[in-house]
Amino acid sequence: MDPTAGVEQPHGITLPVGWNEVLFAFERHLRSERGRSEHTVRAYLGDVRSLVGFLATTGVDDLAGVTLRDLRAWLAALAQDGAAKATIARRSAAARTFLGWATRTGRIDLDPSLRLAAPKRGGHLPEVLRQSDASALLDVAAVASDDQDALHLRDRAALELLYASGIRVGELTALDIDDLDLDRGVVRVMGKGGKERTVPFGIPAREAVQAWLQLGRPQVVGADSGPALFLGRRGRRADARQIRSSLHSLLAHVPDAPDIGPHGLRHSAATHLLEGGADLRLVQELLGHASLATTQIYTHVSVDRLKQSYRQAHPRA
Repeated sequence: MDPTAGVEQPHGITLPVGWNEVLFAFERHLRSERGRSEHTVRAYLGDVRSLVGFLATTGVDDLAGVTLRDLRAWLAALAQDGAAKATIARRSAAARTFLGWATRTGRIDLDPSLRLAAPKRGGHLPEVLRQSDASALLDVAAVASDDQDALHLRDRAALELLYASGIRVGELTALDIDDLDLDRGVVRVMGKGGKERTVPFGIPAREAVQAWLQLGRPQVVGADSGPALFLGRRGRRADARQIRSSLHSLLAHVPDAPDIGPHGLRHSAATHLLEGGADLRLVQELLGHASLATTQIYTHVSVDRLKQSYRQAHPRA
């Protein structure tokens, strides 16, 4: 097998064979050993290819020649080209992952990225729906499904389940029918890194999913459907793009609601849970976050929304 197969090279740059072999090994590590999703693998490889492409143009032709100065020069070049702070921070993190892996696997003796600093990401809070907007969105989806069209029933069930559980859209589209326990109101989800978790959902989501299974799915099920829970018009497993498109279309009927995507609906679910008094560690478990620090952003969202309401309502604000 060609060790460079499947590894896209930086535009206009021919890499030494040694770099190609290392990139292929890193890709295999991400897929096979770390169990990363296709999207995550592409993101990591894209960021590492940016680094490797820069190094190739400066004459560094193998891992052993990479220095901290090279890494800093790469980040400086990104900044000079107008890359956003978030992009530079992400690429820096990918480089540290890559070089840490290279050190652990004996490809280099010392990790040059240990003292690599990157600009902090901006403090932008995720955009979320108000609770009233979320209710209005799901009401619109319910009304649309009254015609019992298969995709309208699917969209209502998908959005109810997304909002009820806070799962990722990729986790949603990967669900099989057997992953649902409608009697207990829980769904088994395979998250990042192949980690499985069980997430509860409420009565509205259960009713919407039951309607989809009884009335919608039989309309489109076919030879290619397999056990997939959510299907497209042609009977194949629905993908994230289809769910995202449906969400945007339905949100257009909710006045003044932000035009969020499925991840924004996940943000909304987490924020509303905390606003309702849920424990932060419970929310962490539901969302499948490896670190509590990742979940803590939603406490900032809740406080920010509290301050906004205070300013609007209090006469001495």
